[in-house]
Amino acid sequence: MIDLFNYHRRETTPVHVGRLTMGSDAPVRIQSMTTTNTNDTEACVAQAERIIRAGGELVRLTTQGRREAENLGPIRDALRKHGFSTPLVADVHFNPNVADIAATIVDKVRINPGNYVDPARKFIKQEYTDEEYAAELKKLDDRFTPFLNICKEHHTAIRIGVNHGSLSDRIRNRYGDTPQGIVESCMEFLRICKREHFDDVVISIKSSNTVVMVESVRLLVDTMDREDMHYPLHLGVTEAGEGEDGRIKSAVGIGALLADGLGDTIRVSLSEEPEAEIPVARHLVDYIGRKAGHQLVPAEICDKLNWLHPKRRTTTAVRNIGGSNVPVVILTATDGQASAVTAEEDKPQADYLYVGPHFPEEPAEGRDYIVDFNVYAEALKAGKNVEHVFPIFPVTVLPFVASLEAPLKFLVLQFGTPAEEYITLLKKHPEVVVIAMSNHQNRLGCQRALVHEMTNAGLTNPVIFAQMYHIGGEAGQNKSKDNEPTDLQAEKIKADKEEFQLEFAADMGALLMDGLTDGIWGMNEGDVSSADQESTSFAILQAARLRTTKTEYISCPGCGRTLYDLRQTIARIKAATTDLKGLKIGIMGCIVNGPGEMADADYGYVGAGPHRVSLYRKQECVEHNIPEDEAVDHLLALIHKDKEK
Repeated sequence: MIDLFNYHRRETTPVHVGRLTMGSDAPVRIQSMTTTNTNDTEACVAQAERIIRAGGELVRLTTQGRREAENLGPIRDALRKHGFSTPLVADVHFNPNVADIAATIVDKVRINPGNYVDPARKFIKQEYTDEEYAAELKKLDDRFTPFLNICKEHHTAIRIGVNHGSLSDRIRNRYGDTPQGIVESCMEFLRICKREHFDDVVISIKSSNTVVMVESVRLLVDTMDREDMHYPLHLGVTEAGEGEDGRIKSAVGIGALLADGLGDTIRVSLSEEPEAEIPVARHLVDYIGRKAGHQLVPAEICDKLNWLHPKRRTTTAVRNIGGSNVPVVILTATDGQASAVTAEEDKPQADYLYVGPHFPEEPAEGRDYIVDFNVYAEALKAGKNVEHVFPIFPVTVLPFVASLEAPLKFLVLQFGTPAEEYITLLKKHPEVVVIAMSNHQNRLGCQRALVHEMTNAGLTNPVIFAQMYHIGGEAGQNKSKDNEPTDLQAEKIKADKEEFQLEFAADMGALLMDGLTDGIWGMNEGDVSSADQESTSFAILQAARLRTTKTEYISCPGCGRTLYDLRQTIARIKAATTDLKGLKIGIMGCIVNGPGEMADADYGYVGAGPHRVSLYRKQECVEHNIPEDEAVDHLLALIHKDKEK
């Protein structure tokens, strides 16, 4: 059973991958995957070395066929000659014979249950009798067991890597496109591993949908525990994308699991050079690792809040907060009234602007404000217009909450506040929205504990999670005399911004996935601008599938199977579609996960062969085998045609 309030790494069996140990008490391992053609020894070696020098502890290579599998040997030998002993992993799809060959050469082989024995997906409806289904499982067993014997002989580890986008038709027809189906796809193979006493197994469950990914991994851990399995976990959000959005999305999903002590190795899948993934992964692992050894959080679980199958906590709506409303964003105006302006054109603006001691004498149109309670009280006495202004109370002035009239009030609470005091107040005052804060080493545990305590008490007040950071120098410090940052300062500002984004997203991940969140408030005492804090908040909510404010791109990182210019294509599609808010566009290098992930995308651009592309509407292929130089135009034409209907 996972301890929801106290951080401990999940106990797992050790797995040996070459000279590297994973799981047990080993550190969380960082890895990436080459994007080069596996037949090109020189290119693969050069890219693998860049990954290793960046801090990658495992390197995975695409292994489509016999030729690629056999070339893993020269790649391995060249790396060893250059002094690198980093384990190599073969990534195999659709061809179990290739997995057999690879297992004799590399340290680990990744297989995908969705296409190891089952035929390629056609997304067809087919009913299986119990006897027919058992026959399919027997076919799987007959093919998988000999592979395990090869791995035993050569001391080769395996990764059973389930991807949401490549579930077999057999699994989909029996279990549906669900976390339960994803878990069962994995368990079919794990049960054989356990029966055959094969323990060098790592498991991954990935999805471009962070909600599906997190729920599936949680369910897998519970299922394994019940069947006395303790295999290590590989974490990742597949097809996360690139840039800030890819990093935030990865931090939300991976952070949600790491924070609960799950995960023994991770990969951040970005549509960038693979070595760029490593520092992102390293920061997430190191940041979450700081929770270790924290002071106990003595909390009780609320049975109404289901960690395995989370649903949004039932709350009473106060204005646009809670109930069925999307989670709100609060932003701190770092310079008071001067920041009380609308956001950049075509970008979402925070729902509430905290201006502290600065009463907004000339409020911006469409803005709602939060001020300190004493400022609000003075404004009432002075007869000022408070229609769009609301008070916030620290817990130290709890008695004043009831005495001040306002349709919406905010109360800052931490776990450990005497329950009898705040519970009585909140039951009488449904207009109060709780701002959950924590200075605890394990802030997730404390913030989660507060909501469980509230829900056990029958409270339905909305909860907004506030996170405070101290990243970078003082605000505005990194500027030259003409108020413009130097190149070096600009790099520091960029690094501070990324650090803020990763940590804020990681801290919020589990709270969002638990369904506890009616709003978020990210603050930083340092050189991260209000605009960046604001945009990060919206990106986090979108990554958690809770509030959509812009176009979402589900794009793969690319690999040796990608036979078109992936990054150039992503840039072109993004440039032409950024204004299509609420749309999800999948940009996939090949058919392994491409069509499957289209279930979560409105449109898909999927590699079909050398410089050929197929276009999808959801999971339906609408144009097949288009020349690469025409495909983007065809996609845009398809989108615009559908918009006109």
